Parts: sequence; structure tokens; C-alpha cells
Amino acid sequence: MARVAGVDLPRNKRVDVALGYVYGIGRVTARRILDKLKGSVEPHVRVKDLTENQVGLINSIITKEFKVEGELRRELQQNVRRYIEIGCWRGVRHRRNLPVRGQRTRTNARTRRGRRRTVGSGKTSGGPAGKPAAPAAK
Repeated sequence: MARVAGVDLPRNKRVDVALGYVYGIGRVTARRILDKLKGSVEPHVRVKDLTENQVGLINSIITKEFKVEGELRRELQQNVRRYIEIGCWRGVRHRRNLPVRGQRTRTNARTRRGRRRTVGSGKTSGGPAGKPAAPAAK
């Protein structure tokens, strides 16, 4: 099993697809990595057919040139924390757990806001303004 940047790559997938399992590497970045290793690693090769040397080359390029996995996650968390601390609009939206990028919230936004909490369906103590209900006419 090939281990790149702390992630076990799936054995039966092509290298260019399997690199996408690393957080911070997508299809385009995986292609760029393999283009730099032209001649050493071909994109169509399966992960199970890679040698230890080839895995080492891929690992060295990723660690030198890209932020991936824990380092990238940590940086993103620090950015969000900074927005919250300085009190900018994005930070306020993060703090209130609302959509950050300008989406509407009157309807939709259920993913960020959670399940609907129905308002006004609780049991009341009678008629309007808390007065007891009038007796029913016979």
C-alpha cells in the first residue's frame, strides 16, 4: 500500500486519480505533480504497480511544493478564527453558523442552520393574551 503525505492511496486506482485522496490535491494538481515526474511516473500506472522509489519521488515533490492534509486544514482553521476575532462580516457569519458567501437565508440554508424549529405550535393556555378560553355555548 502506497503511503503519500500520511494517506494510504487505494491500490487499484490510477496514480493520477489516487492522488486526489490526499486533502489539498485535486485532479489538476495531481496532473501537475506527475508532469514534473515525467519519465519516472506515468499517470496511467496503477498504485499497486509503483515502486518504493517512485512513491518516494511523489512524496518528496508534495512535501516540498504543496500544503496538504494537516498543515492545510490548520491554516484554513486559523483563517476562520482570524475572521471571527477581527469581527468582520465573514467572521460574524461563521460565529452564528450561517452561510458566509451571500446566500439567502429566508428559505433554504438548511445545511448551515440545521433542522427547522417550528415556532408557535406549542400548547397555549387559552385565547389571546393568555386569557382563559370562554366556556363553550350549549
